Amino acid sequence: MPGTPSRLRLLTLNMAHGRRRARHQALVRRSTLAANLHLIAAVLRREAPDVVALQEADGPSTWSGRFDHIHTLARLAGYRHAFRGRHQRLQVELRRLGVALGLDYGTALLSRLPLADLTSHAFRANWRDTKGFVAGAIALPGGGAIDVVSVHLDFLHPAVRRRQVAQLVARVRNRQRPLAILGDFNCEWGHERTALQLLARELSLVPWPGPSRPTYPARRPLVCLDWILVSEELEFVGYRTLADPLSDHLGVLAEVELRPAARVARAS
Repeated sequence: MPGTPSRLRLLTLNMAHGRRRARHQALVRRSTLAANLHLIAAVLRREAPDVVALQEADGPSTWSGRFDHIHTLARLAGYRHAFRGRHQRLQVELRRLGVALGLDYGTALLSRLPLADLTSHAFRANWRDTKGFVAGAIALPGGGAIDVVSVHLDFLHPAVRRRQVAQLVARVRNRQRPLAILGDFNCEWGHERTALQLLARELSLVPWPGPSRPTYPARRPLVCLDWILVSEELEFVGYRTLADPLSDHLGVLAEVELRPAARVARAS
């Protein structure tokens, strides 16, 4: 069921460019990519999250069928509000061959509720960095709003992830609303120097207090790379990892609500 006036259902999923579990999206037919988006949409309809954070979310790209995955998914799953950030955009024309190659992908938000104060940021932490985040304010049915972020961090180097987190912190620290950050962090909770713990310390965020199931690789999950962190004004009501084989990552679903003190402050 959708959230109550002070409660939201949040879901994060790395879409893997729509390839599901194929080795690479360039090897997947357009019809299969479209069918894979139908599978994701079916899970979204079943779980009914109010807000969905997506990573490896493609616009029209040569390697993934040349159609907008986020526009398509929003339509299939019934989300009226959608925002996609372009963290990698490449257009190359091979004129002698009469071929145009294009890549356009990043992170995205889908929402049943209005989105405002939208921003997109590409990290550019090094020459190969294609990661970034999008953020938006979600208006709650009972009044007020929270900020929701969809983020994707570097898969290879801890130092690069920490630099990316520093950029994220600098850009969302002053947004002045309760905050939820969802995404593929490409790291576990681990020791105090991980990007996750750095982000949590800098923005006073907390993870689900119970055990977190592994999310990657989806065929046989070994590590938890996909997380939902919330600020102190929010509390977790529920949290689970989805078993659906939609990608090389498993999705994570949380239900959060404003703490009573935050509801009083919102009403005052």
